[in-house]
Amino acid sequence: MIESLKKLFSTPETEDHKPDAREMAIAATALMVQLSRVDNDEDERELQAIVDCAIKAHHLTREEAEEILSHALEQADHATSLYEFTEQINESLGQEDKQSLLENIWHVALADDRVDKYEEHLIRRMADLLHLNHREFVQARHKAESARS
Repeated sequence: MIESLKKLFSTPETEDHKPDAREMAIAATALMVQLSRVDNDEDERELQAIVDCAIKAHHLTREEAEEILSHALEQADHATSLYEFTEQINESLGQEDKQSLLENIWHVALADDRVDKYEEHLIRRMADLLHLNHREFVQARHKAESARS
């Protein structure tokens, strides 16, 4: 009886939930969606770049990547901050993988052949939330720009 009462009044232990590969892909894609929307001009080229990045980064088929994009669009619609996405990413990825993600984010920004000042500011915020320093931020941009050449 005493054990039952202890269980009843004890605070439930929170389990550390590690995001699975699909949740990681959605979180990463949601960051890219947020970027595509920051300049109030969600360009089809940016959405296509998001799908291409998802295929490459997560080894998905085009159909799987488009499905993940649709889930990411929905999550981005309801998101209150970037933190909910970057928190999942920080829990699961190392610095090198986070820098690759930032490079993909730059690919999306460059997809419409211009980087808006709001896009650059948002990418800087994302880099900070992903615990990437200025050097990693600049390297990711240069790699993305080089890949476009």
